[in-house]
Amino acid sequence: MNRFVLPGVKPLRNYRVFLCAAALLLLAFGSGCAPLTRAGGGIRLHPESLEHPRNGWWYAGFHMNWPEGTGPAWSTDLLIAHRVVAPVLTRFESNIVLWRFHRRAARDEAGHRFSFIFYSTPETAWKVYAALDSSAVLEDLKTAGIVLNVAFDDTNKITRPQIEDTSDRHWSEPLQKSWPYFIMGVSRTWLDLIEQFANDGRPKPLGLDAMQAFYRDIDESIGTTWMKEGSHAFLHHLNAVFGYIPVIVNGKYPVRF
Repeated sequence: MNRFVLPGVKPLRNYRVFLCAAALLLLAFGSGCAPLTRAGGGIRLHPESLEHPRNGWWYAGFHMNWPEGTGPAWSTDLLIAHRVVAPVLTRFESNIVLWRFHRRAARDEAGHRFSFIFYSTPETAWKVYAALDSSAVLEDLKTAGIVLNVAFDDTNKITRPQIEDTSDRHWSEPLQKSWPYFIMGVSRTWLDLIEQFANDGRPKPLGLDAMQAFYRDIDESIGTTWMKEGSHAFLHHLNAVFGYIPVIVNGKYPVRF
């Protein structure tokens, strides 16, 4: 099933190749996420706040209702990111070292879940959780049965203290440590696209039903932008950063963008 099909463009049949190619764009944005600071006469990417002894990774997981026989309501992710998370992020970003979004939907125990993941002290995490939990929009989504529950980590213990603790363990160690910067940039780009489309002159929604329709339209707009412009804006420029070295897709196909 293709959510976005442009006129005159045939749907891509080999979705695995598409997903692998899409994943490459994630590397494109990380270099702008962290300030450069000097240490020992050299340049270091990691800000001093990264070295706080009580930093750790924290998750806020929003579990969505996903009735059998239907597709996941992906636009709900956008609604939560823009109306629930973004105001809290704006309020506490100076105390958050790194952050990102994670989106997934599969017919398993986790189901359709949207996550806000951030690296900070437990004290900041507790404040972020309290602010998210007090969101009137989130309360409306829960009352309407759109969001089934929200899971927060226990801030009394730090279980992911290292910068690489939420990266894929199959990656090399240097990539595990660098990846959080890149995915933060990707998440910031995605959130900024939502913000721009939300303020492009389209009528502002009144009420939860109108809000859902509003973010469905924005989801379509962003999806079309990705399909039409992602190849050059993201994949090509990502490949350029790495000197146009081909990437192996599906374990066998070297591809340049």
